[in-house]
Amino acid sequence: MKKTLFILVLALTLTGLTLSPASAKVFRIGVTQIISHPAIDACRQGFYDQMKDEGFIEGKDVVYDFRNPEGDMSLVASIAKKFVADKVDLIYSISTPSTQACVAAAEGTNIPIIFGAMTDPVSAKVVASWDKPGGNCTGASDWAEADPQLKIIKEILPKVKVIGTVYNAGETNSVVQVREFKSAAPKFGVEKVIEATAATTADVYAAANSLAGRVECMWIGTDSTAVSSIGSIVKVCEEKKIMLYSTDKSQVPKGAVVSLGLSYYELGRESGKMVAKVLRGAKPADMPVVKAPLTDLWVNTAAAQRMGVTLPESILKRATKIFKE
Repeated sequence: MKKTLFILVLALTLTGLTLSPASAKVFRIGVTQIISHPAIDACRQGFYDQMKDEGFIEGKDVVYDFRNPEGDMSLVASIAKKFVADKVDLIYSISTPSTQACVAAAEGTNIPIIFGAMTDPVSAKVVASWDKPGGNCTGASDWAEADPQLKIIKEILPKVKVIGTVYNAGETNSVVQVREFKSAAPKFGVEKVIEATAATTADVYAAANSLAGRVECMWIGTDSTAVSSIGSIVKVCEEKKIMLYSTDKSQVPKGAVVSLGLSYYELGRESGKMVAKVLRGAKPADMPVVKAPLTDLWVNTAAAQRMGVTLPESILKRATKIFKE
């Protein structure tokens, strides 16, 4: 019996069929985000934490190659091409520009791409539809419906007629958000939404200042350029007594008055669940894009005071987090 067992083990060893840990697959994942800011960083961390909970331990089961171009669009494309050249097993892209670059670079390959914090993947042309993405790309969207946001704005400013917004017209996700917001505004008695575009963070202050005296409220979507320079918008709103609403709730402690937002950390965890499924054999083409619900109502009472806004008791009672400075 012992002789038979010895021969079997020897045969397996010689044929390379031993099931040792060394033979286990170590997945290489390229991770990229368009720029550093709290929401995107939280999305990435949520992804890492979910992957660990799924049993993919960094350095053992998976290796991450993280790249951040910090808004440099030429580097965005270079990073995507590097991942493809390195033949990574999967790409996790956070933001619309990063995902678009990765999809373009991976065309003609079998490299799956899962995105996080991308607003409208259909308009960005990285999926065929929300329910049936097709191809090698799907993920978790930070799409925020306009109606709930406008309801909050009207609850605080019942007589508001003109709202301003600052965004980068080069970001597809921002263009789509502004279009939807403008389309929904008349239902809530808002007569006009005035746009001011900023191509870079250096342009944000001038864009915001151009709205002064023309608008009663400023609404900022999940635009990477605007939120990366939120301090400039806050400065204008405080000086001119204009209420600032941000779709990205992480901007509330930085000076926005209110936000009905989603958890970017939880959005990252949703992405992690999808990545784990793909690594186990699921096809992105068959995985519907996930939308995160707007559950977190954050308010900043000190910011409201600085901007001359009185927050109604109904808002304060429903707030899930209140900042006082």
